[in-house]
Amino acid sequence: MTATREILLTNDDGIDSPGIRALYDALSEVGNVTTVAPADDQSAVGRAMTYEFSVHEHELGYAVEGTPTDCVVAGLAELGPYPDIVVSGCNEGANIGAHILGRSGTVSAAVEAAFFGVPAISASLHIPQSEWPRETSIEEYDEVAEAVRYLVEHTPDAGVFEDAEYLNVNAPLPSEGHTPMVVTRPSHVYDMDATEENGRVTLHDHTWGQMEGENLPDPEGTDRRAVYEGKISVSPLTAPHTTEHHEALDGLAERF
Repeated sequence: MTATREILLTNDDGIDSPGIRALYDALSEVGNVTTVAPADDQSAVGRAMTYEFSVHEHELGYAVEGTPTDCVVAGLAELGPYPDIVVSGCNEGANIGAHILGRSGTVSAAVEAAFFGVPAISASLHIPQSEWPRETSIEEYDEVAEAVRYLVEHTPDAGVFEDAEYLNVNAPLPSEGHTPMVVTRPSHVYDMDATEENGRVTLHDHTWGQMEGENLPDPEGTDRRAVYEGKISVSPLTAPHTTEHHEALDGLAERF
């Protein structure tokens, strides 16, 4: 790499999580990293915004009393040098499947960057359901952090972001040997239900339990299939709300 990249780093697990430390260390090898991350856990908040919040200095950068989206806007507009790329993660737990993308604070930070026109990468580490929840170590994120470092170093000059606006990366826990990287699309398999007992409703997402069975319903080329097979999944995505014209809706609008 001939020029130092300016990198804005954030997450949704909080600035003291091991995943963001692993990314900070890896990305510092290829760029100037400014960390603007939530002061505490903001998992599954999607693109929620606080609009006004406190900021504290931290050894990695800035701790924000707000959401991942708050962090991206504050980092881009005020707290750091304007970045060449935004990186979000590394999340404890995978963010795979189309139905997960809008819920994830990790992915939502990358989407927010995309609306600014800044390339972005979100990264997550899959934790098997049988081990969830548990504390993870910085070392467990080393492999996915290395994959993200590789993408940050090479994708901008390769023209990847001429078509994609952000990349969603998901990795299995590290194993012996080199873990291959494959390009994927988000799985559209959706398997949720709910139960009610004594006036209390509990939602059940069966996505994660399926990954520990012998038969996964996701086809080849999907993110969940890739992680299930022990590969690093990279999905090139665009920001949501892309408009497509449909003749049926055109006709209804004309007749209104």
